[in-house]
Amino acid sequence: MTIREYTVDDLPEMIDIWNEVVKEGIAFPQEEMLNEVTGKAFFASQSYCGVAEEEGKVAGLYILHPNNVGRCGHICNASYAVRSALRGRHIGEKLVRDCLENAARLGFGVLQFNAVVESNIHARHLYERLGFVQLGTIPKGFRMKDGHYESICPYYHEL
Repeated sequence: MTIREYTVDDLPEMIDIWNEVVKEGIAFPQEEMLNEVTGKAFFASQSYCGVAEEEGKVAGLYILHPNNVGRCGHICNASYAVRSALRGRHIGEKLVRDCLENAARLGFGVLQFNAVVESNIHARHLYERLGFVQLGTIPKGFRMKDGHYESICPYYHEL
């Protein structure tokens, strides 16, 4: 498996993987699906997009961008998506590790996750194993696909 910067040829698979997570409605705050036009613009607007490639196919991806501006512009944010059929193979861990390296290379000082859903135990264990620190819990901070609310857990990692 190779982790590398995305190319425009990756966009159809990236959009499919992103939309799969959005459709699940349990991890990403977005509700609108990406299409060819909005997906191209969305991924191009990021500071960096990495993809996990295996046997010529995109297995997962991440986006990296500033979390704020000005005096807080050194803090970045990222999101990760792995094709559902390939989850459980540590692809997410490889994406997070690559993201940490690229965030530091781009001059960011902190990587912050604003809204990790409390029940997303696999992601939370991964982040904690990689040295992320939980900042607390925001009760009812995320509306799940079925309409009920779950708490979110912000995390950060100094780079």
